[in-house]
Amino acid sequence: MPLSDAVPVWSLALAIFLLRIVDVSLGTLRTITVVHGRVRVSVVIGFFEVLVWVIAVSQVIAQLDRSLFLPIAYAAGFACGNAVGIALERRLALGTVVVRMITGKQGERVAASLRGLGYDVTTFGGHGGGGERTLLFTACLRRDLGRVVRAAAEQDERLFFTVDRFSQATYLGPLPHPTGWRAIPKKK
Repeated sequence: MPLSDAVPVWSLALAIFLLRIVDVSLGTLRTITVVHGRVRVSVVIGFFEVLVWVIAVSQVIAQLDRSLFLPIAYAAGFACGNAVGIALERRLALGTVVVRMITGKQGERVAASLRGLGYDVTTFGGHGGGGERTLLFTACLRRDLGRVVRAAAEQDERLFFTVDRFSQATYLGPLPHPTGWRAIPKKK
């Protein structure tokens, strides 16, 4: 249903812009939940994403003869929605990661520090260009990655690490389980 002609073009353009930001941000979150296999959450997010999109696009089409600012607001909302969606995804930090660390002589200290925080750590001996090395593997929730890396780097300032996301594992150990609203994206 098109809004009345009494609504100023600038406010209609602003509404379309904001609706597109919401729509595209929801699309980003839906894509992430689909990749993580969260079917029910994906369905709910997808419903609201398309509902917002239909409202926005119907206003642009119905009011196109009023101003060219409406399709520009639509496109600008799409562009900004991508940025907002990415920022939101980073803020939520959904998922689990495996952290691979390489350290020199401080391997046992790094492992003890991480174990003290409740993480399981597997260590391996190795040799590198600089001599003996210790390789450490641990898994953590993505939102806890900074804490894990900081704890390890406090023990070895020359720590080298890589991070990979994964969606399934046979054993994750005692990873803390999210509670409250953060538990919703985890339910399958």
